[in-house]
Amino acid sequence: MKRENILKLSATTLAIIGTGCILFNAAAESVIVAKADQVYTVSTSYQVPAASAAALSAPKTNEENNEAVNYQVLVDSLGSETPTEKDLTMEEAAAASAQYLKDIFGLDLEGAYVYMSYSQGTVTFPRAFWTASVSFEEILTPESTRWGCFIDAVTGELFTASHSRHLDANPSLAYDAELAKDDNGYAQLAKQIAEKCNLLSSPIARVEYGCQGYTGNDPDIAMNVLGENGEIAVISFSRYDQTLLGILTNSACEVQESADIKDSDMVEIITSDAQPLK
Repeated sequence: MKRENILKLSATTLAIIGTGCILFNAAAESVIVAKADQVYTVSTSYQVPAASAAALSAPKTNEENNEAVNYQVLVDSLGSETPTEKDLTMEEAAAASAQYLKDIFGLDLEGAYVYMSYSQGTVTFPRAFWTASVSFEEILTPESTRWGCFIDAVTGELFTASHSRHLDANPSLAYDAELAKDDNGYAQLAKQIAEKCNLLSSPIARVEYGCQGYTGNDPDIAMNVLGENGEIAVISFSRYDQTLLGILTNSACEVQESADIKDSDMVEIITSDAQPLK
């Protein structure tokens, strides 16, 4: 039952990440609803910098295939705690996140703004982490296209990667009962992504349907990819055009399990609305 709850939590996590909140958004109060009559509130406090988004470094330049990649690394306007000596620096975390986003989404960060935030961990995710929110717009709105990365603050290990956007279309956001019965197309896509990104250390045993939902006006579906050794990765796609929207790794699932979230038939995470970065 606990593993099933973690999978439901993980699927919800992907939806949250897709909105640009990135897991356990800075300055947001997360509420875990375990049962209708039992509510656990988890608050996090952050040191908010004087400037809403102060640039801590000059534009980053990486030589890759003889081409310079320039992007600006900035502090997330929602604030950040102070990294310790054992943690990656903000610039190191940004570089690691940029590489993950390139490998997973094929993202070229030339001219991008990379907003970084650090946390020493939360009650529901007790591991220090860096988050990166990437956009090609300096001032973000809820409709802004963005990519996100969530990594271990010490090792740089990937926890999640995400992509969110506002569609120039109005697809149905309703639950697709037929898709829940026949998800073979998405199962194949999830298997391909898991293999391409080496998300599991063992061969894939099976791919299972997770859940359906939507972020903004983009309907999505989450698939659970399970390895022969019990590892799992949760992968989310758009139901509109099959675009990859999110990845949650086995390590992230294990950290969530270690938090010993209370038993329930359904676990949800509710965050306050994301605030535009300025």
